[in-house]
Amino acid sequence: MSPNAHITSHRKPRRPATQSWVVRTGVAGGVLSTLAVAGTASATTSEKPTEATMEMPAFNAALSTSIAQSAVATQQTAVDYQVRAQVEEALDQAKADAKKAKEEAERKAEAERKAKEKREADEARASRTSERGSLGTKSTSASGSEAGSSSSSTATGSSASLVNFLRAQVGKAYVMGSTGPSSYDCSGLVMAAYSQIGIDLPRVSQDQSTAGTQVSTSNLKVGDILYWGSAGSAYHVAVYVGGGKFIGAQNPSTGIVERDMSYSPPTGAVRVM
Repeated sequence: MSPNAHITSHRKPRRPATQSWVVRTGVAGGVLSTLAVAGTASATTSEKPTEATMEMPAFNAALSTSIAQSAVATQQTAVDYQVRAQVEEALDQAKADAKKAKEEAERKAEAERKAKEKREADEARASRTSERGSLGTKSTSASGSEAGSSSSSTATGSSASLVNFLRAQVGKAYVMGSTGPSSYDCSGLVMAAYSQIGIDLPRVSQDQSTAGTQVSTSNLKVGDILYWGSAGSAYHVAVYVGGGKFIGAQNPSTGIVERDMSYSPPTGAVRVM
């Protein structure tokens, strides 16, 4: 091989000067563009955003007065509600009291009506018994006249007067210590009844239970004094009016009544006429 033979060179070929200038100019322009963009971004980034603010109302005298007025109005509303609740509660209580009073009045009226009906029934029975007693008195009086027994006629007449007086007192009030004419206790009624026919009796039931002759309760006559308890210490007295009945001032709740003997059988009896 010839020493001048071509050997490939490892050196780069040289570029034309014009091309090199263009490349340098392009590189410089790119750098400058990049710096311009970066500067713009930096400037944009360095600007802080504007914060939004809200203006608060000034706390002055007008605002203070408004707040005070609002508080007073709120308090007044609460008071109004409380007063209204109390009024409604009072009205409910008044209605309940009125209802209770009405029911009580109706109950009393019903009790009085029944008591009146019973009293009228007792009076009707007493009237029928009195009529039968009058017929018996007339019959006994006639028999006594035929037999010439004037004392029997007088006793029968006194018994009728006694019973009539007692029946006229039925329905009157029982009052402890009273002897008439509008109210009696038990011994006061017996004493007042016998005073109508001229017989004076002791004032109290203990003494009245021994004022006459002791008789059996199975052999009674009209006018006999009935007593409850022991003779000499009796606690209650009444008068036998015939037909298995007696009249007496029983107690404050019943007053003076006519009752069957079975209602309260007496302990004993005395005869004073």
